[in-house]
Order: sequence, then C-alpha cells, then structure tokens
Amino acid sequence: MASLKEVKNRINSVQSTRKITSAMKLVASSKLHKAQASIESMLPYERQLNRMMSRFVSEMQGEVSSSFVEQRKVNKAVVIPISSNSSLCGAFNANVIKEVGRVVEQLRSEGVSIEILPIGSKVADKVKSMGFSFDSNHASLLDKPSYADAAQLAATLMQRYAEKEIDRVVLIYNHFKNTATQVLTVDDFLPISLNSVSTSESVSGKIVADYIVEPSREEIVSQLIPKVLYLKVYTAILDSLASEHAARVVAMQVATDNADELLNDLTLMYNKTRQAAITSELLDIVGASFQ
Repeated sequence: MASLKEVKNRINSVQSTRKITSAMKLVASSKLHKAQASIESMLPYERQLNRMMSRFVSEMQGEVSSSFVEQRKVNKAVVIPISSNSSLCGAFNANVIKEVGRVVEQLRSEGVSIEILPIGSKVADKVKSMGFSFDSNHASLLDKPSYADAAQLAATLMQRYAEKEIDRVVLIYNHFKNTATQVLTVDDFLPISLNSVSTSESVSGKIVADYIVEPSREEIVSQLIPKVLYLKVYTAILDSLASEHAARVVAMQVATDNADELLNDLTLMYNKTRQAAITSELLDIVGASFQ
C-alpha cells in the first residue's frame, strides 16, 4: 500500500490538473459561443447563395460556360484538410488526419498526383511525416479568421484550376452540428457540383419562383461563382473552428469529471491508509503495555 505522503502528493497533483482542465473548459466555452454565433449566421447565407448559383447555371442549359463547372479527367488533385493549431480537443485532429490518409490512398489508387495544402499546425505536422511538402500551413487563417485571406486562397486555387494546372480540389473539415457532435466532412471545392432545380420544384414547402434577372443571368453568374467559392473556404474555416472549440469543451469536461472521480478514489485511499496507520500504532501501544 502507498504511503500517506505518496497519496497526498498524488491528490495535490490531481487537484492542480483539475484546475487546469476546468479553466480550459471555461475558455473554450467562451470561444465556442463566439464561433457558434459566427458560423450560424454565415452558414445559411453561404448555402442559399450556393443554391441560387446552382439553379441559375443549371437552368441555362449550356448558354453560359464556366471553367469552374467543367468536369475533366483528374490528373492532379489538391487536398485541403483543416485541423487546429493546438491540441487537447479529443479526436478532432485525429479524425481529420485519418480522413486525409483515406482520401490520399483513394486518389493514389486512381493514379492521381496529389498536393496537400494544410490549414492548421496539427495536420501540417502529420502531412510532413507523410512525405508531402508545402509552403505554408496557413495557421493564421485559424488564429484570426479573415474573409480576405480565405478569398485569396480560394482565388489562387481557382486560377490554377482555370489554367488546368490542377483538376480537382477537396476540402476536409469538421462540420459543427452541436456542442456534442461534429461531423467529418469531405467536400469537393472544384469543380463545382450543380444540382438542377426546376422552376416548379418545391423547396421547404415553398414554390420556387422564376426570377427576372438584370442585367443578365450571364453577368450574375460571372459574379456569383467566385463569391460562392470564396465563401465556401471561409465558411469551412469558421465551421472547423466552432467544431474545434466544441470538441475541446467536451474533452475538458470529461477530463474534469475523471479528475473528480480520481480525487474521490485517492481521498478514500488516503483515509484508509491513515486509519490503518493509526490502528497499527494503537496495537503497538496496547501490545507494549502487556509486556
């Protein structure tokens, strides 16, 4: 049985760890509140804009062409995984890294050349160990999310796609569903996937109107496609950030609960050890009195 001093030291150590996990949970909860407000205000706008673009382009029936819609044989693909810059967020980063490995293996089996542009220090470290090289891990996009920076990254990818330097771009990130659930998402950034929506189709119980567009559908789409793609990268970053903070809140809550349980066990052990020591001393005293 451990000595009283050893058990007491262990209790002090666990108490210190509990203070840290409890504080980290509060900090993550505060950050989650802000990140959740950002993604919940941005995501509906991004989805509605994407639906509008898909409907306009699909109804044109080839009247307007865009290199970003063009489907072609994939010779080179770019994979963009979004992780975090710090740890202690459960399986958040591990799930992204695992999915990157799966996507890479799938693309390699199809004979596709692969380039990885990581967003986040954690996935960047793993990508390096896989033998991939890159200029930057874009960690600043997570520290201070900026639409301008996200749009610049998207514009670079769009230019490379239009020049046929790359043939496919894949986003891998965690989608924030709620505090307890983050859904790992693999989404094609380029080429754009268009879902045809007819003018008589009912969406959410409402009839879709046949809009009159000015100055022209061609002009609208030429402005709409880049905006949708810029927003897609920015929204994915915000989505991943909200998921990261939610995962950290849950992980720190579990750690705090485990610390509480361990403290109860150690306190019980301390009391039993102390009682056993006192009993042993009493027996020694009683035994000595009869000698």
